[in-house]
Amino acid sequence: PATPGSDTYKGWLFKWTNYLKGYQRRWFVLSNGLLSYYRTQAEMAHTCRGTINLSTAHIDTEDSCNIVLSNGGRTYHLKANSEVERQRWVTALELAKAKAIRMRNNQSDDSGDEEPASQSDKSELHGPLKTLSSKLEDLSTCNELIAKHGAALQRSLSELENLRLPADSGEKIKAVNERATLFRITSNAMINACRDFLDLAESHSRKWQRLLQHEREQRIRLEETIEQLAKQHNSLERACRGAPGLAAGSASAASTAKGSVQSAKGEASDEDEETEYFDAMEDAPAFITVTADPKHHRRSGSNLSGASEGHPEDWNLEDSVFESSNQSSYNESTGKDLLPRKRRRTRIPDKPNYSLNLWSIMKNCIGKELSKIPMPVNFNEPLSMLQRLTEDLEYHELLDKAVKCESSTEQMCFVAAFSVSSYSTTVHRTAKPFNPLLGETFELDRLEELGFRSLCEQVSHHPPAAAHHVYSRRGWTLWQEITIASKFRGKYLSIMPLGAIHLEFHSSGNHYVWRKVTSTVHNIIVGKLWIDQSGEIEIVNHKSKDKCQLKFTPYSYFSRDVPRKVTGVVSDADGKAHYVMSGTWDEKMECSKILHSSHGSTSTEGKQKTVYQTLSPKVLWRKYPLPENAENMYFFSELALTLNEPEERVAPTDSRLRPDQRLMESGRWDEANVEKQRLEEKQRAVRRRREAEAVEALEEGKDYEGYIPLWFERKVDAVTGELVCVYKGGYWEAKDKQDWSVCPDIF
Repeated sequence: PATPGSDTYKGWLFKWTNYLKGYQRRWFVLSNGLLSYYRTQAEMAHTCRGTINLSTAHIDTEDSCNIVLSNGGRTYHLKANSEVERQRWVTALELAKAKAIRMRNNQSDDSGDEEPASQSDKSELHGPLKTLSSKLEDLSTCNELIAKHGAALQRSLSELENLRLPADSGEKIKAVNERATLFRITSNAMINACRDFLDLAESHSRKWQRLLQHEREQRIRLEETIEQLAKQHNSLERACRGAPGLAAGSASAASTAKGSVQSAKGEASDEDEETEYFDAMEDAPAFITVTADPKHHRRSGSNLSGASEGHPEDWNLEDSVFESSNQSSYNESTGKDLLPRKRRRTRIPDKPNYSLNLWSIMKNCIGKELSKIPMPVNFNEPLSMLQRLTEDLEYHELLDKAVKCESSTEQMCFVAAFSVSSYSTTVHRTAKPFNPLLGETFELDRLEELGFRSLCEQVSHHPPAAAHHVYSRRGWTLWQEITIASKFRGKYLSIMPLGAIHLEFHSSGNHYVWRKVTSTVHNIIVGKLWIDQSGEIEIVNHKSKDKCQLKFTPYSYFSRDVPRKVTGVVSDADGKAHYVMSGTWDEKMECSKILHSSHGSTSTEGKQKTVYQTLSPKVLWRKYPLPENAENMYFFSELALTLNEPEERVAPTDSRLRPDQRLMESGRWDEANVEKQRLEEKQRAVRRRREAEAVEALEEGKDYEGYIPLWFERKVDAVTGELVCVYKGGYWEAKDKQDWSVCPDIF
């Protein structure tokens, strides 16, 4: 067996079984504060006959060879071969008990220490340190035992000296010898522990010195590298500012640097200084874009609508619809037939500074649907999902301009810019919108001011689905049914909007269909929350068969691309490319007309790149600046600040009337949480009643239709063939009459 001071102690002992068999020989193993026994040594691999925890056990000795261990209702009567063997086991058991008690008291600290040791390179240092610390604790325990047994020995010697009767001397001398033996065993254990401690300290001291020196050298190299990078960055900035041929609207320094690769291959031309390169999309044809020098192309007064034919003189800057895209803003009214805008609020109460541990709520929700997780309002923003859906209309003027386009490919550029603009408000919006109640609605009536009116209704609760319909006097109609599928993955949250968005222009009959990309919220548990958009959007004009492939590049720390980059190509029914789209989903989108295309070299992925020679890009869409103090108002845009503003004559199911959302906006979060629970329980009661009605109808052999939306109806879409909710009419007529009798009581 090992020495009593070691971590594991093994040996044979006799264990009392019953009155028929008496004491039976068993193999005992003492490890990690647990004493286990087996019939044979071979049984250690598969069958343990019993275990007792020493941290709460009582250790007693009956005679020179017996040991009694008791823990609650379990008692082991053990017997050693000799008195010396018994003393070794007693010492080992007392050491293990003391260590088990320390481990139990410091369990949280120990578990925290073991975690990184198994997960990082620090284990080389951490393991020896922990072993040394353990040996030091063994020394401390041995020291206490020596003091205890030494005092007992002194008492025995004193009694021996005071003996008067020779008959008593035998028993006393025997007791002195027993205690002296115990003292000797404990001293040996302490000496062995000291020796182990010193050996470990000596063997690892040189390793620690080498590790420390390595870390110092690494730090010095890192500092030198950072200093060199800073100098190179400064030189590049100076060179970029001092470059004589760079135009104000040309590509970034990274794009220009990529352009130099082509000129080095012998393809240099007069346009090299204004050359732009766009990285290839993974699943779309790879391409490079070269911007032609505008000085080599004359301008005329012809309209841009003919630009799809590839004539450079048609790219007119004065009269084109593209140019007008930069001349309006959210605060300007462009239609003569529209009334002046109503004055609306420009701020809401500041967000309170309440702290709440997200992990305490989310740790039991990994892999679940986000809509099924009961969340306090602390993680919400005071808008519902219906209002967030309505925010897609913030840049509605892009569609107003698209109406004026005579070319379908030109119109497609504006539709593509509009599809990207809906993500611009998400870059700082990390809070979760309220899940709408079943039957909840939201209207945005801007018919007299902006020419459109919008209506949303929550048509399903599980899965959550919202139907949206927008009509514009300026010549377009948009509708969609969006189902939100979301999964919490521990470190990030994926939000996948399912469903198609339809856009139809009244005069031309052009019918566009596209779907949204996946949104990902990162750093859910640790760090600052941030949002990324990734995936592809394919916009199809089902009348002309024009297409636009947009690629949302996911953020990568190691990528040289501009963050939040979006690129794409607009092509006609024959597959001929007419425009290149480029930009970022949080700032702007540009459009470049293609003059000429040719096949270039093969990329590293094995795809043949297409080289597009284009005219200078035109900005189709640029994000509006956020209002002042937006960081304290949930980073709401100007439109978002007005969405929850109280309005008269709206339906009683309108999101503006939702009490928990209103309380949250006012900063009364505790009351909002109570009200939120009340509304959700009310909704659950309605669902249980509806389920009971369905069961009853089934038993009676009747059909049960389930929940029927108020203002929308399910139809098979003629374009996609999907079953979708479309507006059936009646809402705005009910609003004019103020007849809301069909609306349920959901609040």
